[in-house]
Amino acid sequence: MGKVTGFLEIKRKKPPARPVAERLRDWKEVYLPYPDEELRKQAARCMDCGIPFCHQGCPLGNIIPDWNDLVYKNHWHEALDRLHATNNFPEWTGRLCPAPCEGSCVLGINDDPVTIKGVELAIVERGFDEGWVGPQSRILRTGKRVAVIGSGPAGLAAAEQLNRVGHAVTVFERDDRIGGLLRYGIPEFKMEKRFLDRRLQLMEKDGVAFRPNSHVGVNVAVGELRREFDALVLAGGACWPRDLQVPGRELRGIHFAMEYLTLQNRRCEGDSIPDETFITAQGRRVVIIGGGDTGADCLGTVHRQGAVSVHQFELLPRPPDERAADNPWPQWPNVFRVSGAHEEGGDRVYSVSTQRFTGDAEGRVRQLQAVKVDMVREGGRIDFRPIAGSEFTLDVDLVLLAMGFLGAERPGMLTDLGVKLTERGNVWRDASWMTSVPGVFACGDMQRGQSLIVWAIAEGRSAARGVDQYLMDRSDLPAPLL
Repeated sequence: MGKVTGFLEIKRKKPPARPVAERLRDWKEVYLPYPDEELRKQAARCMDCGIPFCHQGCPLGNIIPDWNDLVYKNHWHEALDRLHATNNFPEWTGRLCPAPCEGSCVLGINDDPVTIKGVELAIVERGFDEGWVGPQSRILRTGKRVAVIGSGPAGLAAAEQLNRVGHAVTVFERDDRIGGLLRYGIPEFKMEKRFLDRRLQLMEKDGVAFRPNSHVGVNVAVGELRREFDALVLAGGACWPRDLQVPGRELRGIHFAMEYLTLQNRRCEGDSIPDETFITAQGRRVVIIGGGDTGADCLGTVHRQGAVSVHQFELLPRPPDERAADNPWPQWPNVFRVSGAHEEGGDRVYSVSTQRFTGDAEGRVRQLQAVKVDMVREGGRIDFRPIAGSEFTLDVDLVLLAMGFLGAERPGMLTDLGVKLTERGNVWRDASWMTSVPGVFACGDMQRGQSLIVWAIAEGRSAARGVDQYLMDRSDLPAPLL
């Protein structure tokens, strides 16, 4: 414990951010690095608890008190070693993870929790700046070949771990660039893609092979992979979007969030996309249906494109400003949060259900009809009941559906492999992360359902250990206990 009285003397301080008026004019990241001295103060707030509940909150089991203490003492290289011991990609989680570790911080019982996420990001960026992060010097090859299908955080974590122990790993990605939702789902203002490319270049230098434009089950035959590789890892994500089945859904101008975000991310990558196929909010009245992270990603994108107005709808009621009685520590705090995108504007509308869309003579959406709802719990189930007389109509030109995902896409690879699915429609796997098909493993959202980046990396590491055990009859790969 670096500073015994740190948590008493120092208050939590958010990372600095660029002014709203400035950041709305570009696609660069919103938040700025902490000054070193301020960061060391924030790390000094860590109490080095006898039972560090932040470990329980972090699916990766990050050794958080250790690297907080090392940062306070200015031992950055050692802190980086501790961080990389459990997390392959802290530069991504430090930007994108909602930090369940902070929700479990013991200091959070009666004060603001430690800025764990900010310290994590500072450590890894210091490592890159100092040249401490680089390719492995030597890898002894086993002669075994593994195909990883999907290049999101789960697939990349599995690939890196398996490559480290000497297996020849090839990552197959259906899109034209590697990265999965990190590439085309996450907006540039949340994570500039240079931080993705930087890590991918290191993995290539270490020997991981990447094959974009390879849609397994479509232009790459499943049988071909089964013949060429000793094991397969399914990490294709949960890409089947939840739809809104209401009258008028077929009108033009209503799009899934990923359709919308992908096009803007492609333009940020430098792709030439014709205006007639590009989805833009410029000069339009926008409604985003869905109050989660994807909805917030749409919100920030809408602002930068120049929308006239934007409303973000959420079916659930507004969370309280502080923990409710039925949401005690160390549970994840269900409290009202304001992201960088929300700071930039827009109206957040809670407890509302969209009932129908109406359009003009050309078949384009022009109005949305909705009603306020009450959330009720009966028999262990949640229901939403319309409030009489609360109906309203909103003029709208663009609607973005950000209501989550139902699971993995069925046709193609999963059908061809014949893997067993769970009741929720995810890929079933056993305790060693193997599916019902011998030699085929699964991790990430494809087997868990839509979740967090930190869970994806944790599951990729765990699946990699299962694959290594299967191929070598033993494994020394570290993995979290999931």
